[in-house]
Amino acid sequence: MSPAAAVPSASLFTDRRMVAVLATLCCLLWGSAYPAIKNGYALFGIAPADVASQLVFAGYRFLFAGLVLCAFAACRGAAVLQPMRGHWRATAVLGLSQTTLQYFFFYVGLSHTTGVKGSIMNATGTFFSVLLAHFIYHNDRISHRKLLGCGLGLAGVMAVNFSGDLLQFEFTLLGEGFVVIAAFVLSAAAIYGKRLSQQLDPLLMTGWQLGIGGVALLAIGYGTGGHLSGFTVASTALLAYLVLLSSAAFALWSALLKVNRVSTVTAFNFLVPVFGALLSAAFLQESVLQWKNAVALVLVCYGIWLVTVQRPPSR
Repeated sequence: MSPAAAVPSASLFTDRRMVAVLATLCCLLWGSAYPAIKNGYALFGIAPADVASQLVFAGYRFLFAGLVLCAFAACRGAAVLQPMRGHWRATAVLGLSQTTLQYFFFYVGLSHTTGVKGSIMNATGTFFSVLLAHFIYHNDRISHRKLLGCGLGLAGVMAVNFSGDLLQFEFTLLGEGFVVIAAFVLSAAAIYGKRLSQQLDPLLMTGWQLGIGGVALLAIGYGTGGHLSGFTVASTALLAYLVLLSSAAFALWSALLKVNRVSTVTAFNFLVPVFGALLSAAFLQESVLQWKNAVALVLVCYGIWLVTVQRPPSR
């Protein structure tokens, strides 16, 4: 199966309306992960300090998500192993960085902060992407518009970390700090993944990297004394949702990035903190209407819009 066969219908992923619909769906799914993970900790009885069990929880999510994608590819007639020949090392590096390392910081960080705050802090990944692209791609330099967007985004991140009286800065390394580190790791890994997707079926590449990353998370989690118990209908259904969320969102996003300009797709990233904050408020009874959350959300989203949306050429 050639890399070109990775996209079932190229027109589906290049039509401007469908790109908007599919990219928005991905952002909605990723935004829903914030309250889902927090509720998962509660349903499985995982304490904020129990890092090992958090990694086991994450490991099962991504291992099964990878298996779902590989099974789907097999049902489409793909040779699941053949396209990976010669690319095992690169795919393993992607899995260990984009899944294992990123979600180590993300899961631990989210257990020490709120869903609303975590969704806003994680949006810093867009600004890291802009900075990294400046040094990696000669045709993607930082402009005054992008610099302004990064500045507004940073202001938003700072605003969400101030207490109500503006006299105390509420930021911890294990909470907000780890979420920001996770955003940086994802930004760097995504650039590597885009290059790799030009040589591989993005569906299989995503499936294998999620599976490899999930196995590594399970090995680390169980190796350090973690466990996962408390399986009920509710907790199992939530874990299944996280599995399907990951497989669907990552596969769609990889397919969109393969055949579209990065800026065209990443322009929709500003929706992730919006969906994350609103869904966290709805399902976790967290307040999104505090002045600092509202100000931070506006600044971060406008900043992301500035750095990702391209101005039409002047005539």
